[in-house]
Amino acid sequence: MKISELVQRTKVARETIHYYIREGVLAKPRKMAKNTADYDESYVDQIRVIKGLQDNYYLPLSVIKKIMKSQKKKSVMEQHSFWIQSEYLRPIDQLLSDVVEGTDEFVRITGMDSKWVEQMESWGVIACQERNGIKIYSRDDVVIGKLVTDMGRSGFKPKDGYDPEELRRFVEFFRQTAKHWMERYIEPTLEMATSEQFTAKGGQLTEIMSLFFYHAFRRIVREEFAQFLKKIVSQETNNEKKG
Repeated sequence: MKISELVQRTKVARETIHYYIREGVLAKPRKMAKNTADYDESYVDQIRVIKGLQDNYYLPLSVIKKIMKSQKKKSVMEQHSFWIQSEYLRPIDQLLSDVVEGTDEFVRITGMDSKWVEQMESWGVIACQERNGIKIYSRDDVVIGKLVTDMGRSGFKPKDGYDPEELRRFVEFFRQTAKHWMERYIEPTLEMATSEQFTAKGGQLTEIMSLFFYHAFRRIVREEFAQFLKKIVSQETNNEKKG
């Protein structure tokens, strides 16, 4: 892509991109002509990470340069994992407003089509509340909305063979699991603690559960994907030997 498209997609000024390249934070793009360069898709992710590290972690460019250099030594899968985490797991978000008011604003922030917002709400994937006739979306809903949008951009759309209703089934599974945990570990302690102690303990367990699900599922998916890749490579090797 040309730099004009890169500017549009990253919302970062042309001069800033050139500065990143001069400072060695970004690699020089491939030259197509004397005054024309070609930027591949990786530049979009890298620039978003750089801006995220500056805006959310307040890191100087010299430190960011070292981080970006270290990422180049890692596998493509590890690089994408880092880019996505730097985008969504931002400490500064904890200090910002927890809610988004109105569907139009939710659509603007997440990039999700309004018809899909309605569909995700009906499935319980997004669970807004109403206040004075206005839909209120939590920070978690906003992150989920952005992730669903990114899934589509990554090729996980109905036209690509992906069934979006899988998300509904995931949510239903998580809800049933959460209910089991509540009944098994929270409810028995209700009579043995004050309301303040119970609220604090319940809040602590809620966050622990959330982090457990995140890291356990992430690890399992990565392991299964690695095994899948080994299987594909093995099949290709066997086919080459037969050929």
